[in-house]
Amino acid sequence: MSLLEYKGYLGTAELSQADKVFHGKLAYIRDLVTYESDTAAGLMRAFKEAVDDYLSDCRNESREPDRPLKGQFNVRVRPELHHAYAKLAEERGVSLNEVVTEMLEAALEERR
Repeated sequence: MSLLEYKGYLGTAELSQADKVFHGKLAYIRDLVTYESDTAAGLMRAFKEAVDDYLSDCRNESREPDRPLKGQFNVRVRPELHHAYAKLAEERGVSLNEVVTEMLEAALEERR
C-alpha cells in the first residue's frame, strides 16, 4: 500500500479491482475521512481535497483537527528490556525517552 502526503496528513492509496476505482482514507487519525477516483491522478486530487475539506470542516465546527503521528506512542516490551534501557538512561544522565529516541533514530539510519 502506498501513502500519500499533504499538509502533514498521510493517506492510503488502494485499487479496488472489482469496482475499478482507486480509494483511500486519511491514516493515523481518529476521524474517518475517505476519498476515491477513477484515476490515479484523480486520487491525488481527491486526497488533497479531502484534507482541505477536513480542515475547513473542523474550522467551521470550531474544533481542533486530529493530527497524525504526534510523536507519542506506547510500546510494550519485555520487563528485562525496559530495565536495561532505564539503567542505560540513568548511566547517561538522560531520560528513558531520549535513549529510546536515539536507538530508534540509529535503527532507521542503519536501514537507509
